[in-house]
Amino acid sequence: MKVVIFAGGKGTRISEESYLRPKPMIEIGERPILWHIMKIYASYGHNEFIICCGYKGWMIKEYFLNYFMHNSDVTVNLADNSCEVHHSPTGENFKVTLVDTGLETQTAGRLRRVLKYTGNEDFMLTYGDGVSDVDINALVENHKQSGKICTMTCIQAGSRFGVVNVNDAGEVTGFVEKPADEGTWINGGFFVIKPEVANYLHDNADSVMWERQPIDDLARNGQMNAFRHRGFWKCMDTLRDKEDLENLWQTNPLWKKW
Repeated sequence: MKVVIFAGGKGTRISEESYLRPKPMIEIGERPILWHIMKIYASYGHNEFIICCGYKGWMIKEYFLNYFMHNSDVTVNLADNSCEVHHSPTGENFKVTLVDTGLETQTAGRLRRVLKYTGNEDFMLTYGDGVSDVDINALVENHKQSGKICTMTCIQAGSRFGVVNVNDAGEVTGFVEKPADEGTWINGGFFVIKPEVANYLHDNADSVMWERQPIDDLARNGQMNAFRHRGFWKCMDTLRDKEDLENLWQTNPLWKKW
């Protein structure tokens, strides 16, 4: 099954890094977070990717066009422009289609622009800034059984702050470090979608967020299915998130399925 990845946004909330490169190219453990996301899918046998490029998209194209050289030991002779490769690791089993979906295009428009590459078959969709230990096989099977046009992975995000437990007498009885909101499910960003989604991506899609009109209409028509994921999930939204992911990569990379 093909995997579409949104990678065209400007990442303004992590501008300390994104003013230099696209957010999906920000590195965790010396590899772009985009690579980590692709490795998650590839570990389940999904190796064909369609990348929705936009902001500084040439950097994403350059990374994949020169992937072999980036990961090899080489000697370059500038006198005659020759290059000798001394060592190269085993290449990734990725097939990557890189699509310029526009600088200012919103996510619904980016999706609409790449449908010609997904074919008349179900495909997966995710964002270029989030990793998870979600069971992709279980997600796909859940989607097939639902019969719906779209399946959304739903997660319970933890609070950014700890919680103080206070009794009726005003005494602090304990603390809970960044608990999950047990009553609230949010969009976890790992989708499985049928080609009929094209009917929900209208001519004005370039100015529409995928997370607004298309998803709202799908839900209103009873075509949205939820796959509840209670495991690890982390979005790299801020510099602090990047630091958290870097620390996890060094100690306990919960999303590493390969």
